Amino acid sequence: MSNVNQQWMKTDVLVIGGGTAGTMAAIKAKQANPSCQVLVLEKANIRRSGAIAMGMDGVNTAVIPGHSTPEQYVREITIANDGILHQPAVYQTAKLGYETIQELESWGVKFQKDPQGNYDVKQVHRVGKYVLPMPEGKDLKTILTRQVKRHKVQVTNRVMATRVLVSEGRAIGAVGFDVRGGDFVVIQAKAVILCTGACGRLGLPASGYLYGTYENPTNAGDGYSMAYHAGAELTNIECFQINPLIKDYNGPACAYVASPFGAYTANAEGHRFISCDYWSGQMMLEVWQELNSGKGPIQLKMTHLDENTIAEIESILWANERPSRGRFHAGRGEDYRTHPIEMNISEIGLCSGHSASGVWVNEKAETTVPGLYAAGDMASVPHNYMIGAFVFGRLAGTHAVEYIQDLEHLEPDANFLAAEKARIYTPLNQPQGVPHTQVEYKLRRLVNDYMQPPKSGYKMEIGLNHFVRYHETLAQMGARDPHELMRCMEVHFIRDCAEMAARASLYRRESRWGLYHYHLDFPEKNNEEWFCHVNLKKDDSGEMFLFKRPVEPYVVEVDLDKEVYHVAAR
Repeated sequence: MSNVNQQWMKTDVLVIGGGTAGTMAAIKAKQANPSCQVLVLEKANIRRSGAIAMGMDGVNTAVIPGHSTPEQYVREITIANDGILHQPAVYQTAKLGYETIQELESWGVKFQKDPQGNYDVKQVHRVGKYVLPMPEGKDLKTILTRQVKRHKVQVTNRVMATRVLVSEGRAIGAVGFDVRGGDFVVIQAKAVILCTGACGRLGLPASGYLYGTYENPTNAGDGYSMAYHAGAELTNIECFQINPLIKDYNGPACAYVASPFGAYTANAEGHRFISCDYWSGQMMLEVWQELNSGKGPIQLKMTHLDENTIAEIESILWANERPSRGRFHAGRGEDYRTHPIEMNISEIGLCSGHSASGVWVNEKAETTVPGLYAAGDMASVPHNYMIGAFVFGRLAGTHAVEYIQDLEHLEPDANFLAAEKARIYTPLNQPQGVPHTQVEYKLRRLVNDYMQPPKSGYKMEIGLNHFVRYHETLAQMGARDPHELMRCMEVHFIRDCAEMAARASLYRRESRWGLYHYHLDFPEKNNEEWFCHVNLKKDDSGEMFLFKRPVEPYVVEVDLDKEVYHVAAR
């Protein structure tokens, strides 16, 4: 370790993660102040990184004038999320989404239009139309990369951040390493924006493949862990992400895209059992119950649709996001025209973009640590999806530039740097140690065994004990090169997220969000005691501390006693 090279960088605004939120945050920071130094740090390459690495087949949160209103959208998300949300933050997505779509279009991103040239918005949600297909969305990431270059943002690819640097109570940079050359990297910054996506590798997929997850498998909870160790609050980590997927394939079939064209989710008898294909915890509970009712398996049914409609669905689903989908069906001799597509339940993950687990942020994308911002799937804005990631990226970039106006760089603590350097490079010093694949597989099997809903207190206590003790196993990992070292550090992040998920799930003693937090010991919703956020942070002694944070007054009135999210087809 003593012969490791060290790189030292300085910038004004450091963006960690070059996906949807990160690229937009960098662009908006530069637009706010072109003379500001902005650096994007990406452990892959921003041209094809993040959740939309291979494009996107549709926008799920498009509040387009004439189709829906911001207030209508906020009401819908409030009801879908059982009332637990910071409404002013969700309102930002509703309010700024339309101009974000227009800006993306001006950059060359293509959205589906009707014959009159208007946005062809579809209805999937229970109330309101917010889904906008993107049949040519495969180039989205390359378009964003082009804009990053045009705005003269500095980009450092192939460097993985492992910790946020904090001094005098504020974020002052980050530390990490080069995943190709192995150099130790220290970046000083006046503000840090975390945009590292979901924790997609928490649970283990039914396929058993470590990287066969629904979420982009490179998103291993990096930002959740870094925010926690920086002292920031995280919220509602017990609200898991669980999705309906094609069986044996890591993508949705996808009812979200196909249902506006007339497709629907049916049980083995061919009957539709859910009335709304919008991905909510309530919908997933209906799916789980149907699978376990004797009427499973469940299927996406399109056999009743005409040729032109099915061809249009295929063009959207097979050209973007997961181009292997068509080949998967062909390999099994399946055809949407003649075969219902069997579906199942995904592994669990953490993701505010699809559920509600994230780093606590307000409507300015500020975390509870000054100078530290978060955006995208790891920021606590429920059901935010891609447009929400863009919106909070732009908010983070703009507000970070405002924040740093009168600030100077602070020097990082030398003892902290030495300790972090020793932690990072331990696996490289023991190349014959336990391979990271084995350590990760065991950890994620424990997540499946003890954390998969429906949740049981006895099982979660066992899981928590395993996760706390797992530091001993992490210490035995070996890495033969910097790439394997990156994978080792990702296992550290996953372990942190597993402990958070266990502690938060044990803390909230009720059931809420359908299957996302279905607690067998407390099967009923209890608004009297638990109409609140469950937040956690690292306390002064270094322990994980959990507490209730009240839900702040709504900006859009919702009567949660009368407006309940019913999605079962009766």
